[in-house]
Amino acid sequence: MYKDLLSKEKTLAVIGLGYVGLPIALEFAKNVKVIGFDINAQRVEMMRNKIDPSQELESSAFENCDIEFTNDLDVLRKANFFIVAVPTPVDEHNVPDLIPVQRASETIGKVIKKGDYVVFESTVYPGCTEEDCVPIIEKFSGLKMVVDYKIGYSPERINPGDKEHTITSIVKVVSGCCDESLDTIAKVYELVVKAGVHRASSIKVAEAAKIIENTQRDLNIALMNELSIIFDKMNINTFEVLEAAGTKWNFLKFQPGLVGGHCIGVDPYYLTYKSKELGYDSQVILAGRAINDGMAGYVAKKVLQHIIQSNGNVKTSKVLVMGATFKENVSDIRNSKVADVVKELKSYSLNVDVSDPHADSDELKHEYGFELTKNISNDYDAVIVTVPHNEYKSLDEAYFASITKEKAMIADLKGGYRGKIKNRTYWSL
Repeated sequence: MYKDLLSKEKTLAVIGLGYVGLPIALEFAKNVKVIGFDINAQRVEMMRNKIDPSQELESSAFENCDIEFTNDLDVLRKANFFIVAVPTPVDEHNVPDLIPVQRASETIGKVIKKGDYVVFESTVYPGCTEEDCVPIIEKFSGLKMVVDYKIGYSPERINPGDKEHTITSIVKVVSGCCDESLDTIAKVYELVVKAGVHRASSIKVAEAAKIIENTQRDLNIALMNELSIIFDKMNINTFEVLEAAGTKWNFLKFQPGLVGGHCIGVDPYYLTYKSKELGYDSQVILAGRAINDGMAGYVAKKVLQHIIQSNGNVKTSKVLVMGATFKENVSDIRNSKVADVVKELKSYSLNVDVSDPHADSDELKHEYGFELTKNISNDYDAVIVTVPHNEYKSLDEAYFASITKEKAMIADLKGGYRGKIKNRTYWSL
């Protein structure tokens, strides 16, 4: 398989061309023949025109790539090595939503042939690839794993907005259903991952590795958020405490904040779901999730308390929320906890405007029911800087004074303006 891909006698396909799939597809397309498959015809057309729908990649990233973008199953049938990079979200009850990965498995089952390879990159709980996806592939294909085709798992490590840690520079975990498949899958990924690969002993180990990467981050941020709540009651600035503690060589430099997006705020639920299914109720992981999911309400309440004390009339008060994406310098609004802040503020009858240089107003309206404001006012009772976009870093006290009332609060969640706001009430996590 490896030699045939390298000689372009066989073709590699990437199914799902979002934040994860498109960069992988383009990187492979510099070395082998690639089919980029996505069910969204509009997105496919954009990529044919060298436009990244996720706004992460420049048009130059499409240059010198041997790739065919399609949503046609007949085209996908030409592939021999399939990489699945579809989203794996949770539903409104925080239960894993496997529909995208199940549909991708069905699609593969309809096109796979003897001798083909399938590698899943979508984040799932340990066991999902072999217990949930393989039976679907075999139902629609009539083929048997190991005997007729090979399966593997290699967790994605794409970090949206990060131009330093890219697919080529991050060690890639790979796994396979047998020794032969592990060796082949490792060699294929070594074509594009300059940092090298780590060969996991089993598919389940690779799946678990991905889950705990983000679970660990989630728990560490939850600790910082809880400390922030405690320190606020003591009138201590959390970021000053972290700055001091960070002088020790082994202190982990995590910060408080809203935890959203499609990884850290989602992945732990896949692990706790599977754990519960096996008869163990998670304690530490779910405690961390509860803290992080509660931060939007905590922020909204702090702002409300200030407004009540300084204005008194909540229904006439105005709040500006700066930043709507799930993290800085990206356009991705999936699972953005800023939306929860807006919802909480509005539940108190406050008038809320939202601005963001990266987010799409129509997407926000469709997903969360609010739009970006077209005109920034000059009489806000509070401004909440939720996401530290680069565009916000040059703003100074004069700017915030120009858009707020004299007794307004500047709620700077990530502490970017610490020590710079003197003439307004300043607060940070």
